[in-house]
Amino acid sequence: MLYRLLKPLLFAVEPELAHDVSLEMLQQFHRLLPAVRIARPVRVMGLDFPNPVGLAAGLDKNADYLDGLARLGFGSIEVGSVTPKPQPGNPQPRIFRLNRHRSLINRMGFNNRGLDHVVGRISDRPRDYVLGVNIGKNLQTPVADALDDYRRGLAAVYPHADYVAINISSPNTPGLRDLQHEDALESLLAGLDEDRRRLEDRHQARRPLALKLSPDLDARAVPVIARLLRRYRVDGLIATNTTLSREVVRGHRYAGEAGGLSGLGLRDAARAMLVAFRRELGDDIPIVSVGGIDSADEARYRLELGASLVQLYTGLIYRGPGLVKSILRSI
Repeated sequence: MLYRLLKPLLFAVEPELAHDVSLEMLQQFHRLLPAVRIARPVRVMGLDFPNPVGLAAGLDKNADYLDGLARLGFGSIEVGSVTPKPQPGNPQPRIFRLNRHRSLINRMGFNNRGLDHVVGRISDRPRDYVLGVNIGKNLQTPVADALDDYRRGLAAVYPHADYVAINISSPNTPGLRDLQHEDALESLLAGLDEDRRRLEDRHQARRPLALKLSPDLDARAVPVIARLLRRYRVDGLIATNTTLSREVVRGHRYAGEAGGLSGLGLRDAARAMLVAFRRELGDDIPIVSVGGIDSADEARYRLELGASLVQLYTGLIYRGPGLVKSILRSI
């Protein structure tokens, strides 16, 4: 009810400002909100999730709003993407609302305060949800040296995160998606698997790794990636990131803006990737489905299609935080 009153005001201002104001309000006044506690426990990637509904990376890049977000009922919260060094991201404006499509286009460009800030925000913090940290590479790091950035990210967050998501699929860092090609992906996964073995010994704890992929992959890439996920013991697949396709929103005045499309305009592509990878992976590797989930019916459908978990982002902006409770009550 409260969000229904606030939404016209938030949608009357620039999207990035609305995003920041909403999160600041949630964080400042979270103690006044009744906490949503609906248990639908699931075990995925060797972790016990209070429920299968998570927050996707990108909303809380710097882990600054965890107290407020935790009140909404999420079983997991994924922060980031975080890069080794702080970076400002792309020039503003860099978020565009496509209201009639209940979608967004963003070209944020991994704007974040860096690893040191995020680690300081998540270390020694008690929580009753699963915390994922999504790591990426800095803009100035050549793609050929990307493994170095991911290694730094993995080592820094390993003692504090419940799982680590490897983001090689944002369309807003030039060349990043090249890491999804077979040779580059094998080198990346081999290096991270080697590092994780050392970190596991050092900390006497195993942190699951999940790989976040693009919805724009060629169908021929699916079996290749599935084989590499198995070979290098990747624990989960997050499908999907935003899309460069504008087919669904063709004709909208913002359709020509650079960046990744999320929300309802991504729904069919996200469903297709879920089905393709579930067919290829069988029950070997769990899939987190994200993209275009803005109703309880859609969340249930993704679980029926074979997702182990679902994540929300753009649906929260259009439907409000009550979407989490609505989904939990229906599954």
